[in-house]
Amino acid sequence: MSEIEVDEVYSLFKKHRKVSTDTRETVQGSIFFALKGENFDGNKFAKKALEQGAVCAVVDDKKVAKSDKYILVSNVLKVLQHIAARHRMGMLIPVVGITGTNGKTTTKELVTAVLSKRYRVYSTKGNLNNHIGVPLTLLAMPEDTEIAVIEMGASRPNEIAELCKIVIPTYGLITNIGSAHFEGFGTFEEVINTKGALYRAVEKVNGKLFVNRDNPILRELSGGPANCFYYGTVPPVFAQVIPVGEHSVHLHAKLFGKATSPNAKDIITNLVGTYNLENVAAACCIGRYFGLTDEQIKEGIESYKPDNMRSQIIHTQKNTIILDAYNANPTSMQVAIDNFSKMYCSGDKYVILGDMLEMGEHSVNEHRKVLKQLQENLNFRKVYLAGENFVKANKGTSFKSFKSVSKLSECLQSENFVGAFFLVKGSRGMKMEKVLEAIS
Repeated sequence: MSEIEVDEVYSLFKKHRKVSTDTRETVQGSIFFALKGENFDGNKFAKKALEQGAVCAVVDDKKVAKSDKYILVSNVLKVLQHIAARHRMGMLIPVVGITGTNGKTTTKELVTAVLSKRYRVYSTKGNLNNHIGVPLTLLAMPEDTEIAVIEMGASRPNEIAELCKIVIPTYGLITNIGSAHFEGFGTFEEVINTKGALYRAVEKVNGKLFVNRDNPILRELSGGPANCFYYGTVPPVFAQVIPVGEHSVHLHAKLFGKATSPNAKDIITNLVGTYNLENVAAACCIGRYFGLTDEQIKEGIESYKPDNMRSQIIHTQKNTIILDAYNANPTSMQVAIDNFSKMYCSGDKYVILGDMLEMGEHSVNEHRKVLKQLQENLNFRKVYLAGENFVKANKGTSFKSFKSVSKLSECLQSENFVGAFFLVKGSRGMKMEKVLEAIS
């Protein structure tokens, strides 16, 4: 890839300000990037994109480039990433980078909801947090954006460092560092090194870090208080947030007042689980840093209603369902089960779990740990499991396990649940939301 290629494409982008990568979506007036993956080749759809109104198609297959409507480059993805980085360089606004093993999307949404009470905020849409989604997010940002909130995910070593070269974050927040994607990382130390790259990138531009003081790994990674604003449950912190009352379905928290606003604010969220407390605290910390009042912070957090299968509460005519099925790893599974165990519910509790994927050689052992935790818990009426990993690990328990979610759904359909509370959790690939019809 050459600078000439990047110059040509970026010059076109400055004129049209719209990019596309999928002919199933609107491509009219856009620059079409023919991206490739394991199971697709965008070059094959370049002609269709032009027929649908794309101004040009960036391709890396010379057999496709048959007119001046095609821009032939050596690597489409690299060009996309480089023009996004160049575009980011021209943004003279705060850019908050967020990563972590768990909670990064929920935190991103909470931070966006809070900051939007005062600023024009643009943030990562959905889960576009990888090597393709991040550049697309930056290129889609409106010109009047005042603060950007960019989520970055990683499934292999050094990926956050690579994304930071595109994002160039001036502020950084790592939600936590836990066990996930062992198949891609290999060791927990590699996970720490990869996530910690966000802190190092922010330090390079003399930016600021928002750090959970309750988390010893993050405290050590941050390198000290000189460039940090701390949040947590125990002072001294910039934003102290603690849970209030019993473990009810909805998380109820209290944000302690500042010197200029001494009265604590009660925040009744639309989230479930005390494990979301640190995500709420992070949003409070960032809101205070950027000058919002505690009342604005409260309004922002309370306005956020999850609908993305992350800590989502569904009330049906007969039952209550906690749907946390966008992702699952050993850390998030443990805290979800623990929180559900402690939660006050007026009816029987049922746990429905799907496999944790991408665990590699650790898979069976990690699923056994989950089963051990469930066996030690006496608060659940029944436990249902789906997936080959749980079937392999489920030896010597009374739990029902099924190789597929469809077989599990058939079993659940035969029951007559009324006044019940369910925790439904599993990796995205398991599509645990398919059980909802059977328990609604």
